[in-house]
Amino acid sequence: MAEITDYLNNDYKPIDSQETVASVQDFFEEVTFSHFPIVDESIYIGSISADDVETFDGEKAIADYRYAMEGFFARTDMIWMDVLEIFAKNRTNVVPVLDDANVYVGYYEIEDIITLFNETPFLKEPGGVIIVEKGLADYSMSQVAQIVESNNGRILGLFISGATADTVQITVKITLGAMNEIIQTFRRYNYEIISEHQEDAYINNLKERSDYLDKYLNL
Repeated sequence: MAEITDYLNNDYKPIDSQETVASVQDFFEEVTFSHFPIVDESIYIGSISADDVETFDGEKAIADYRYAMEGFFARTDMIWMDVLEIFAKNRTNVVPVLDDANVYVGYYEIEDIITLFNETPFLKEPGGVIIVEKGLADYSMSQVAQIVESNNGRILGLFISGATADTVQITVKITLGAMNEIIQTFRRYNYEIISEHQEDAYINNLKERSDYLDKYLNL
């Protein structure tokens, strides 16, 4: 798997704070970036939004709108999941990257980080996905792992994929194996199965009984 720093990009230089708003507006017309980093004498001072730039006075310097700049950034030593979180929290497709001395070194684009994600075993390796739900105070990641592994399954990845004030949903990807046994064990531990599975003997049995009852009532 590639390192995240392999995707560090410098195809476009950061915008100098003394550039006019008009030139920045022209820049955003040529690219598909939602934001782009601004530097003042090579020091990163924030990222400006393409949507905001459209509303600025074209004759002013972009530095005059420093109040509108957003201060998010990543570090060169961050793992890809932390970087992906920055993308999500800031609703951006570009994240500036700084080194430990706060020197601007480039930027990441969301498409490249998604490519990196696609190379992980969670997506790349064949397997089955189960989505389970349980009360917020009752679930346990270690229990989820134990249920899978006690049925000779091997986990490729798991994460909390949904949450409310009372419940959490956990997505688990496992190597293909005793899927039905794993599903039934989750039920015994009071996890609700959110995903649908052809191997689910319990659901298949209910469906057969329902079909039989429909036929009986239609006689």
